[in-house]
Amino acid sequence: MEKIRLGISTCLLGENVRYDGGHKLDRFLRDTLGRYVNYVPVCPETECGMGIPREAMRLEGKPDAPRLVTRASRIDKTDMMVSWAKNRIAKLASEDLCGFIFKSDSPSSGMERVKVYDDRGMPARTGVGIFARMFMDAFPLIPVEEEGRLHDPELRENFIERIFALMRWRGVRGARSPRGALVDFHTRHKLLILAHGAKPYQAMGKLVAGQKGIPVRDLMAQYEALLMEALKLKTTPKKNVNVLMHMMGYFRQQLTADEKQELLEIFERYARGLVPLIVPLTLLGHYVRKYDEPYLKGQVYLNPHPLELQLRNHV
Repeated sequence: MEKIRLGISTCLLGENVRYDGGHKLDRFLRDTLGRYVNYVPVCPETECGMGIPREAMRLEGKPDAPRLVTRASRIDKTDMMVSWAKNRIAKLASEDLCGFIFKSDSPSSGMERVKVYDDRGMPARTGVGIFARMFMDAFPLIPVEEEGRLHDPELRENFIERIFALMRWRGVRGARSPRGALVDFHTRHKLLILAHGAKPYQAMGKLVAGQKGIPVRDLMAQYEALLMEALKLKTTPKKNVNVLMHMMGYFRQQLTADEKQELLEIFERYARGLVPLIVPLTLLGHYVRKYDEPYLKGQVYLNPHPLELQLRNHV
């Protein structure tokens, strides 16, 4: 399997680059997800020349345009950070990144809810780290997350699903026959998209069906934007059960009444939170193989990411 290129805050890999000379190693990111990705580490504060160790900093001023200021000496480091970030982001554009994992609460790399202090010294969790904001503005379609949020099983699955989907999509963009490759990609991802929402599923279907009148570059850009926005929507048990029922319909002629009843009971247990999604999917996967159902065999929904990550094992 081709490894995904993923940006990451350097300290999360165990490197001693934080202001106090320490790190914030996340073992899942380094040791588990790290088996499937090639990380591109970035530490804004050390890379822009602030040194290790260094004085702690914080964001001050307006949440939408804060200043980066050292806590004790009151030195404004904003221009230094912004100048470096512009050059670093320009270089990252050639790295073919499929995502970025930021360090939470960091005044340079926090993705959201970073403390911003007003003129009275009162903090509000309304800010975004300076580098993180510039990165997200430059690459609005690239999936981003913070390591803290990735401790939530649903957010973790959503993020990893998106980075794998974007990697597959990158292969379509470079295809010799992009229109045909787009149709194939969309066909294989239909159920995955449906699991995130019926409206994006319908909108993307209309785009693909009416693609002949759209220039290739515009078509690819529109589809990528719709794909990333669709997959950002959270799946729910209700949405997944809708997809599971759709898949079950392909076996209406082959399954016995008892087998159908067994499937329906397992779907209900999943919907009630008694078993994880992997349980009904495993049984449906058995029928896909047993009856060699060609359409479902090609559906990414059955295996959108490595099984070893166990992302569908949570209840």
